[in-house]
Amino acid sequence: MGRPVLMIAYHFPPAAMGSGHLRTLGFARNLPAFGWDPIVMSAWPQAYPRTAPMDDDIIPRGCIVSRSMAFDARRHFGIGGKYPAFMAQPDRWISWWPAAVWQGLRLIRRHRVRAIWSTYPIMTAHCIARTLSRISGLPWVADFRDPVASSVSAENAFSLASQHRWEQAVLRNAARTVFTTPGAHRDYAQRYPEACHDGRLMVIENGYDEASFIDLPPAPPPPGGRPLVLLHSGLLYPEGRNPIPFFTAMARLKASGSINADNLKVVLRASGSEAIYAREIQRLELDGMVVLAPPISNREALMEQAAADALLLFQGQQYDRQIPAKLYEYLRIGRPIFALVGEHGDTASTLRDAGQAEPVPLEDVAAIEMRLLQFVEALREGRARGIQPTLVTQYSRRERTASLATLLDQVVA
Repeated sequence: MGRPVLMIAYHFPPAAMGSGHLRTLGFARNLPAFGWDPIVMSAWPQAYPRTAPMDDDIIPRGCIVSRSMAFDARRHFGIGGKYPAFMAQPDRWISWWPAAVWQGLRLIRRHRVRAIWSTYPIMTAHCIARTLSRISGLPWVADFRDPVASSVSAENAFSLASQHRWEQAVLRNAARTVFTTPGAHRDYAQRYPEACHDGRLMVIENGYDEASFIDLPPAPPPPGGRPLVLLHSGLLYPEGRNPIPFFTAMARLKASGSINADNLKVVLRASGSEAIYAREIQRLELDGMVVLAPPISNREALMEQAAADALLLFQGQQYDRQIPAKLYEYLRIGRPIFALVGEHGDTASTLRDAGQAEPVPLEDVAAIEMRLLQFVEALREGRARGIQPTLVTQYSRRERTASLATLLDQVVA
């Protein structure tokens, strides 16, 4: 038996909400190998806008999962999308706090928990962890992942102010605060020099979970008589991850005769904002070349990525301090990546370290047009390269979990 650690995470299976739960799930799957037994405390399934069927083995055997009452203020208490401001401080899931504290104290006593870990982007998770840490005296590791987002600001200015107050409380009280990128770490080191000087700010990157990649199909054969398939898997935003400049570059190449529906197909899987993108695809006459595909399970998404000729990545400069979790899946898949990302950001740095090609600015249509043509020609001729196999393992979730386990050892000691 290892030492129990209470892991507080709002997003956890059966939540069907992108890839946010994979970090918690990967840590829970790998921590026992490093002497820690995970006890995951999450929200009841009714709290999620969507749930997905769970395979029997998705939650690791032996991992205790406890769920407590939680509501989304907008979905459960709002009228026409409006709800009282006090119900969203620090976020819309504040109702989870009292039930989770009560449940967490029971788990701490029953299982003799040795440490507490909580994860963003639901700030209420950190509120729960801070309360439990203060009552129990247990050390607390706060996993911020990315910088505190301003996603609540447009709907509720009070929520944004509350988020930043809680950010300060976390940085003051957590034994360690963890980020997923060097850029986020540098930003917080400048804003909270005392925490940095005390050695309380750490980086543990995201990664891929090897168990998810068992029995995936091999690399596709050369195109022959079929079109090349370029795939993006996951959400795209009109601001910051906007595919429309890419569409425009494709339209120019199509007009020049360099590409057409017979030799190139682009699939945007579960992109969101489909109505906006569909109008642009029709306006640019790309109907036969760009496909907006519906969501599928994570396993099916990985199989689709493995069968693609190349993978697409969209990320504007405003996300330079973030690295999308899908990048690590892409690197493990090993297909060539056409990356429309900020050249000075953490994602571009990771791609260079992995031996991938130089990134292309997301909004620069002329640069995209030139580089996309070069990329497509390299794919046709078999010259496009993926990551070197010898470099893949450094991005595994197991390696990241080893860092987390060492961190837990330190705070307990």
